[in-house]
Amino acid sequence: MLNQKLQQRLIQKLSPQQVLVMRLLQEPVMSLEQRIKQELEENPALEEAAREEEETEDIAEDQALESIDSEEDEFQENDQTVSAEDEFTFEDYVDEDEIPEYRLVADNRSPDEPTREYPVVSGISFQDYLITQIGMHSFTDKQYIIATTIIGNLDESGYLRREIPALSDDLAFNQNIEAGEPEILEVLKVVQTFDPPGIAARNLQECLLIQLENKTERSYSTDLATIIIKYYFDEFSKKHYEKIQQKANTSAEELREAMEEIQKLNPKPGGTIAEVSRDSHYIIPDFFITNLNGELELTLNTRNTPELSLNRDYISMLHEYGSAKRKFPEKDALAFIRQKLDSARSFIEAIKQRQETLYITMKAIMEYQREYFLTGDETRLRPMILKDIASVVGLDVSTISRVANSKYVQTSFGTLLLKTFFSETMFNTDGEEISTREIKKILADTVTAEDKNRPLTDDEIVDLLKEKGYNIARRTVAKYRKQLKIPVARLRKEL
Repeated sequence: MLNQKLQQRLIQKLSPQQVLVMRLLQEPVMSLEQRIKQELEENPALEEAAREEEETEDIAEDQALESIDSEEDEFQENDQTVSAEDEFTFEDYVDEDEIPEYRLVADNRSPDEPTREYPVVSGISFQDYLITQIGMHSFTDKQYIIATTIIGNLDESGYLRREIPALSDDLAFNQNIEAGEPEILEVLKVVQTFDPPGIAARNLQECLLIQLENKTERSYSTDLATIIIKYYFDEFSKKHYEKIQQKANTSAEELREAMEEIQKLNPKPGGTIAEVSRDSHYIIPDFFITNLNGELELTLNTRNTPELSLNRDYISMLHEYGSAKRKFPEKDALAFIRQKLDSARSFIEAIKQRQETLYITMKAIMEYQREYFLTGDETRLRPMILKDIASVVGLDVSTISRVANSKYVQTSFGTLLLKTFFSETMFNTDGEEISTREIKKILADTVTAEDKNRPLTDDEIVDLLKEKGYNIARRTVAKYRKQLKIPVARLRKEL
């Protein structure tokens, strides 16, 4: 049986303006530039502001403001047929006090201020790079299609992970080409001679063997390295050097030289080309922190973003259509103009709020971690969570999270991801608060200084950290070691 009842609920909803601010807030500077360009293209009422305003234009605008005020008053008295939704205040669009005066233009700096340039280069995928090499070989049309299919199935590291029978099925169903395994393997062997060496291997062992066998300069170390990878790969992967030395009947010095040859090889040949493409996207810092004789100076990066303003032509059209001396046959046109001007004003205000929020948040982080930004010493980092900064600036934790996400700060000792400054809090044996980043730094230094002939186990690292006043569990050491991408002791062993 259905029942009807009244119920009151308190629901908090963000206004469209707040949603826009939140979206812009999480955008890094490069994405913001693209977002502004998109808005300029989509909203004709928004434009890049002129760098120098003519005084006559300001006077004309003031006169227009006075004129529209008087005309609108007269219209309201004489014509009551206009609905409330058609009413508007012209000052909303032309009042200079309402237009943000922040500067976002690229050359907004003094002559003495240093110029920062960010080069950008284009890159290609390693698949495209490999396809350009197909023309250097005498492939038939069928072999060309097989070669491109093989290259198209390589992963980002340059390995062929699909089985040969699966490739044969792909060629049959997608290309209508019958190709047996021997024919595909024949083309694969040719592709494996492409640059970079080791490409199109089906596993790490084959990748290393291809690179060793293609070496033009041969030596005993190269031949021994080939034997190790070909016949003792399992022992090699587990770093059982004593077993390799015994089975290969070689001396410790010869084994060491062979291992040096292997270490020169590239286990991820596809990354050689892919890395160029990734490196082409240079990190553009959102903030600059400069140490001026012990005083920290914070600057927000607003160099490549244009200054925004309302389009004067749209303001003039609003004046024309909104004149009390005219009737309203162009009601739809007036609504369109007002909507675009409102949207432009909202966007400009959202940009202003974004800049202000970014600045006060980064300012609070800089002051909170003042000792670190002065020295660059990670052991001087204070434990800091999002709530710490939120309480300082009076903003919500989610807002601080959006600011920290994907933002970078440039300092004299490097360009750093902002969210890495936030870490968990722990206590040393003296009861003092310490940052987990401090512990990670000491752990990394401990591993760097260890005897590589006998690397430290996690239990031994725990004991050493306890001696230094850091009482943490073995599982915590293992977790931090993995986060730092430090392998286990057995894999850190060197001859």
